[in-house]
Amino acid sequence: MQRLISALVALVIVLALLSSCVFIVRERNSALLFALGEVRETITQPGLYFKLPPPFENVVLMDKRLQTIETTDPERIQTAEKKNLLIDSFVKWRIIDPRQFYVTFGANDRAAQERLQAQIRDALNASVNVRTVKEVVSTERDKIMQEVLNTVEARAKPLGVQVVDVRLRRIEFAPEISESVYRRMQAERTQEANRLRATGAADSEKIRAQADRERQEVLAKAYAQAQGIKGQGDAKANSIYSEAYAKNPKFFSFYKSLEAYRAAFSKSSDVLVLSPKSDFFKYWNSPDGAKAAPEAKPAQP
Repeated sequence: MQRLISALVALVIVLALLSSCVFIVRERNSALLFALGEVRETITQPGLYFKLPPPFENVVLMDKRLQTIETTDPERIQTAEKKNLLIDSFVKWRIIDPRQFYVTFGANDRAAQERLQAQIRDALNASVNVRTVKEVVSTERDKIMQEVLNTVEARAKPLGVQVVDVRLRRIEFAPEISESVYRRMQAERTQEANRLRATGAADSEKIRAQADRERQEVLAKAYAQAQGIKGQGDAKANSIYSEAYAKNPKFFSFYKSLEAYRAAFSKSSDVLVLSPKSDFFKYWNSPDGAKAAPEAKPAQP
């Protein structure tokens, strides 16, 4: 019985020793193999590995996946105009040199994050301090992010860290300057609106004047054409009248007299004081329009 117990104890000890000699490196990890407190090997490929049991050899696993650092509170940074901005940012980073990372931070990811946050804060200050509010907010925002990325990446590489990306998530005015900025923006928009209205009114007057001028030109051309056509018509009518008169002068004279009668007696209220023997009534007195013979004067006694 004692032999069986001893055998079981020995088996457990052997299994424990064997389990302490085997370790697995997964795809998301890298490993540092320590021999008596010193780094003997850096393992970055996933797989099953063997080592001596502690305390002869130990293994420290590190996360090599892409990690994110987000600012908990926006950073208060001053622009070239001495105005405070609240900038909220985040950074993407990962461990690329496990040995150097362990030498710098040990196995403490929190210490690495604090170091990176401090570097980002310094780089943001350096980029924002030399720019105006407008440049930071709109025109040079991408340039600022690239400058911060280049600066932090160069500083983080000796620490065994690769900074993949830096982004400015939100930029706001500090409460003490928000009201003044809004008032200035409102005044600028009002001034721009007034300028546009004035420009529109001036353009409107120009368009109206141009339209009136073109209208007068069109009317003048139309009137000239109408007068020309009317003159041509009158000339044609006179020519026809002349030809008709030449063919039958008596009929033409008779027709013109009828038109004169129609015009003279168109209204019942019209009154003419004429002699019945005048030329106006020649076709009333004679069908052929001959003048009546003058009456004989009485002889003188």
